[in-house]
Amino acid sequence: MNYPYTIVADISADITPAFVKENDLRFISMSYTIGEEERLCSDIEDEAVLKRFYDGQRHGDLTQTSRISPRSYIDCFTPLLKQGQPILYLSLSSGLSGTYESSLLAAEELREDFPDIGIACVDSLAATGGMGLLLEAAVHNRDAGMSLADNAKWLEENRLRVCHWFMVEDLMYLLRGGRVSAATAVVGTALNIKPILKIEDDGKLVNFTKKRGAKSALKQMVDFYAESTDGGDGERIYICHADAGDKAEFLEKEIRKINPRCDITSMTLSPIIGAHVGPGMASIIHFGKRETR
Repeated sequence: MNYPYTIVADISADITPAFVKENDLRFISMSYTIGEEERLCSDIEDEAVLKRFYDGQRHGDLTQTSRISPRSYIDCFTPLLKQGQPILYLSLSSGLSGTYESSLLAAEELREDFPDIGIACVDSLAATGGMGLLLEAAVHNRDAGMSLADNAKWLEENRLRVCHWFMVEDLMYLLRGGRVSAATAVVGTALNIKPILKIEDDGKLVNFTKKRGAKSALKQMVDFYAESTDGGDGERIYICHADAGDKAEFLEKEIRKINPRCDITSMTLSPIIGAHVGPGMASIIHFGKRETR
């Protein structure tokens, strides 16, 4: 199908492979390492790869990611622009990564060679399934006839409606990322403290409350969902987890008690984000009112 513009995102987004294929979404590759192995992630990783990744973390393999360079954007965007295809790009939150800045540098350079073809770069101020929700909306907007400029504007006006509720199993991953202090990580681990995090309006991930034990943390996340959700028939919700299917099943069951007619996608977290949160992480992501918390 010929689209008026192509929608692109970096591969840190979590979204169903079927939706990607049906709507010709494109991804900017990102690299990650686990132990001594370096991988270039160019598409949604299959479940076998994700299982090995999180098992590797459990066995002590260190994981890290690399920022996307402006050259990677140029290499991805140029073939589309040569075909006369405008581009709508959605980045991982600028509060978590420098990818948005890299995309702007690349777009500025490319406009010199393709001044008549639109390139719109949007900072999602979101992550994982939050980007998935925004990408789904961007596709629906495009299919409804919304222009490139108007679609970019819509995303910027609605990105702060995306609510992210996260819990992590292993505090040491937050310690490595500077999210908690060494003392907090050591004491919290000893006391089985599970932090609950959210993404603030500046796109940064913050630790804003905690519970003792995973079950209590999961129940608190469901309560936050209930307080902030837009609700309604067909409400789109992402449950993204780091090889924690039992937690995802619990969250889905509890959410359906609140909104039986919601539309939930449960999927394993991309290794790009998983590298920084560790195995056992679970999240609820939906449209709603962030100011409730």
